[in-house]
Amino acid sequence: MQFLAYVIIYPFLWLISILPFRLLYVFSDGLFILAYHIIGYRKNVVKANLRLVFPEKSEAEIKNITKKFYHHLCDMILESVKSLTISEATMKKRFTFTNVEELKQFEGYNKSVVLMCGHYANFEWIFILQRYVNFKGYAIYKRLANKYFDRLVKRIRARYNSYLITTKESIPTLIEAKKNGELTMNGFASDQSPKVYKTFHWANFMGIKVPVHTGAEMLAKKLDMAVVFFGVKKVKRGYYETTFTTLADNAKDFEDYQITEAFLKLVEKQIYEAPEYYLWTHKRWKHKDNVPEKFQ
Repeated sequence: MQFLAYVIIYPFLWLISILPFRLLYVFSDGLFILAYHIIGYRKNVVKANLRLVFPEKSEAEIKNITKKFYHHLCDMILESVKSLTISEATMKKRFTFTNVEELKQFEGYNKSVVLMCGHYANFEWIFILQRYVNFKGYAIYKRLANKYFDRLVKRIRARYNSYLITTKESIPTLIEAKKNGELTMNGFASDQSPKVYKTFHWANFMGIKVPVHTGAEMLAKKLDMAVVFFGVKKVKRGYYETTFTTLADNAKDFEDYQITEAFLKLVEKQIYEAPEYYLWTHKRWKHKDNVPEKFQ
């Protein structure tokens, strides 16, 4: 069944991916009508999240952010599909970097990097970064249930010398890379909700205490990596600008969770500036009422 689903769906994805951007966004507008007005995909979750973190906003403001978010979400989905066939030149034109030297400095220090981001704007197109640096790129991800689509996603990333590895694979893979003298750049989207029983730290995120992922920080300390945040700004439809901020030159010099807390503050800053570009469909605050006593 997995192969059958792949055979049926893949041709449609490929056809969408070869559309010029002007038509791609016409398609996105249609998808918005379907997702927001007809299906109402997770609309209750989105509005509940927005009301929780923006209690001062009126219902009209919440509705306006919600509509803008769904427009952006549909754009991002189709931009991800576009990754199947988009040219390198087009990608470089549409996803730019303001200060790539902030990241490249660690090549001179012969130091690998943990690259942290939030689920904000179009974080999927970051793989074009490999054309500007010499690091071997890894991104920590959750394996897709359909093995054929999983292989497809990996193949797309591999076009630019970037490879997807699971959380379980990350430590042995990167230890081996360090032994071999490889410089690696390792991407983590660390703002989503971990499983409570695996949580080592709870922090305030958008004013609400929640469990947080700490794997990126712990890996940086274990393997002596620098930690850099990349923030993505949506300049206009289909165009993004990324800026790097160093969180730690030497992760071991920081107290536990200090780097993670600094990362969350930068994600918050993005959200406050333009909340419509955050991934509100996830139940990020679902454990807010279950804070263990030792973290209160």
